[in-house]
Amino acid sequence: MPKQKPIVPPSNSRNFLTDIWYFLLKKPKIKTLIKFRTKEQRQNYNERILQRFGIESDEYSVLNIHQIGVNTPVSYMFNELLRWDGDSTCWPNHIAKVDRVDNQLEDIRILLFGKTRHPLGLDHILKWTNLIPLFRLKDRNFKKNPDGFDFDNARYLLYDCSGGYPIGFFVMYVRSPIADMGEVCPSQLFFIVGFNFYGKKNFDRIRFIHKIWQGIHNRVTANVLNRMKQLGEWRLEHMREKYQDSSKYF
Repeated sequence: MPKQKPIVPPSNSRNFLTDIWYFLLKKPKIKTLIKFRTKEQRQNYNERILQRFGIESDEYSVLNIHQIGVNTPVSYMFNELLRWDGDSTCWPNHIAKVDRVDNQLEDIRILLFGKTRHPLGLDHILKWTNLIPLFRLKDRNFKKNPDGFDFDNARYLLYDCSGGYPIGFFVMYVRSPIADMGEVCPSQLFFIVGFNFYGKKNFDRIRFIHKIWQGIHNRVTANVLNRMKQLGEWRLEHMREKYQDSSKYF
């Protein structure tokens, strides 16, 4: 049998240009956007998945759901989500830096190019642009431990969002596989976004802007999830190797 390639962590992004390459230009190894053959299938799926979060399914007409399977336990993958900060190799921090307010996961600013102020002292003039912060995430509901009756071992971080990047809510969600859906990997990781284009929740009718915006968003999200899968599986493998090495001395 051919020797399996060792798992390696994602390469560090060094600057703005490598962020562009790793997260926008590079084609993700695994496609993550969930697509549907009909609008009815999409609506039914949206209703089922959003029931868990207490969000009305018709509140956002533009809803993007990405999914990737990860070969780690659910609890381990969720702990990766809890690490999310400005040093993450899985996020384009040179373009959109993650800034935990008071080091709290419950309150996060996403800063365009890491800037906290507008250039040339133009904060008052440019305040209307909502570019600093690019958007703000406030916890709406965090489920860090599954309920006893949860058959799928689900955990999630649900945020309400505001600011220049037009999303109304953002969910990072991980659960066990569901065999009837053809899922195999022990962790199923989802990123779910409800777009709210500056209060216009039916913005998807403007097809041209809708397609461009979603195209960029979907490419970046797919690369983020692929890197999270790579990092989570590498950490777990690295931990196993260290345990095996240490066990030799007992």
